Amino acid sequence: MTITKELDHHTRLSWFLKHSHFVHAKRGTAAMDEMDMLPNFTGTSIHDGWKSYAHYNCEHGLCNAHHLRELRFIVERYKQPWAEEMITLLLDTKTEVERAKAEHLTVLDAKQVKAFEQRYYQVIADGFKSNPILPIDENAPKRRGKQKQSLPKNLLDRLEKHQAAVLAFMYDFQVPFDNNQAERDIRMMKLKQKISGCFRSLVGAQQFCRIRGYISTLRKQGVPVLDALKSVFLGNPVLPLLQPE
Repeated sequence: MTITKELDHHTRLSWFLKHSHFVHAKRGTAAMDEMDMLPNFTGTSIHDGWKSYAHYNCEHGLCNAHHLRELRFIVERYKQPWAEEMITLLLDTKTEVERAKAEHLTVLDAKQVKAFEQRYYQVIADGFKSNPILPIDENAPKRRGKQKQSLPKNLLDRLEKHQAAVLAFMYDFQVPFDNNQAERDIRMMKLKQKISGCFRSLVGAQQFCRIRGYISTLRKQGVPVLDALKSVFLGNPVLPLLQPE
């Protein structure tokens, strides 16, 4: 987000009962440490795999909405069948988990889990066959860092390395399939930026974030927002629950 013509970074954390916005000049762990939520978080954090999140000792799951977008792009751009197979696998797994939840089950049958895992490994293997490691060109100019890879190869590496995080929603029914709730919670911030262009001060941005986080949390907990806002001005504010009852 833009504050007085300078770019500041907006961080949001969202889960079933609580939501928080935070603005900071930096984007990485410095901002999240100052926010002081992830350092003490003991649940499962669902995110896009950005390396700064791995700094925290909570459990981690990867957002499969991000994976589906990348996989669909690979299908359209590179015409690679494995990507379509992975899309089908992720959605089949999601459907089976939702069916089990509807039947008030807390886990999938062990045979189902094993079958999904085997399909997952097979799709990854098929993907690597379509994206072999390219030989190093000895005549090319020397460059620092890792050898550049294609987008499909990068995604395959991530899916292979973080299989447990990709399928976290299958192993633990408390873990969501994606972090789309956080994406929905940021829409008002984007709308504010679109209409106003920028915040005129850091204090104003911080106040806006605090208010949006308070309202969003109240809605998640089923508290009437107008009544809660009235209570704030009357000096006896409704306080959101910090933990599920």
